[in-house]
Amino acid sequence: MTEERPSPSGVERVIPQATVTRLATYLRVLSILADEGVLIVSSEELATAAGVGSAKLRKDLSFLGPNGVRGVGYDVARLRAKIDSALGLDRGHRVVLAGVGNLGQALAGYGGFARRGFAMVGLFDRDPARVGTETEGLTVRHIDDLEKACRELEATIGVIATPDDAVQSVAEKLVAGGVESILSFSPMVLDVPERVEVRRVDLAVEMQVLSFNSSRNLAEQVGVPAPTIVTAPRPQPVTPPALTSTARLGRSHGPRIAGNPSPVNSSTRNGSVIAP
Repeated sequence: MTEERPSPSGVERVIPQATVTRLATYLRVLSILADEGVLIVSSEELATAAGVGSAKLRKDLSFLGPNGVRGVGYDVARLRAKIDSALGLDRGHRVVLAGVGNLGQALAGYGGFARRGFAMVGLFDRDPARVGTETEGLTVRHIDDLEKACRELEATIGVIATPDDAVQSVAEKLVAGGVESILSFSPMVLDVPERVEVRRVDLAVEMQVLSFNSSRNLAEQVGVPAPTIVTAPRPQPVTPPALTSTARLGRSHGPRIAGNPSPVNSSTRNGSVIAP
């Protein structure tokens, strides 16, 4: 049995954004396998469960260095630990949530966050009817306390689930409180410093994409031309060095994410991008 060839020692590997997204998927599958008591998984089994080809999976995992053993497979616990480290999850994250409406309560109650290294430590809202109530063992505090609380709670990630008219002011409070990673469930573009990573989840856009794909599939089934999206060639501007530099995962040493310009339909900024 021979180990897969490792990357050159001492050389920092640049991880493409699409690979980062798939690493998160592999980690979810590995977590399920670990819960089921599986110790070893083959590349074919892991690839099938993750919905990718085995060759792509092996290429993705090669960014992490030597992993599996040919003829045997991957050690589930060891591979989980390596992906945890690459994604910066091994240091843990403390999350604060602004907006405890229907969506916010669902997010606060989602147990999957804690299992994946994200501890919900603070809930905030501006509605007097919600302030002071308890959700999932946490007392909802007024949004005016957010900046100070972020420092006290040592928050690393801020989640925004407020109405659109409050999103920017909430983001400013998070940044002032030292939070440098924001997940927003609003389509509003945030004006924050370049050092702050922002990821937007627009549920309406996701459903619009589903609608397009559904229409295309239906057209193919009945034999009529499918709808297409045609885009003009994109110009190739000279990009400042700050936009082409790589962004580290987390704050520790390790693999880096390639900071390519975001595609037109990207819902993120500052180095992170939602990849298919």
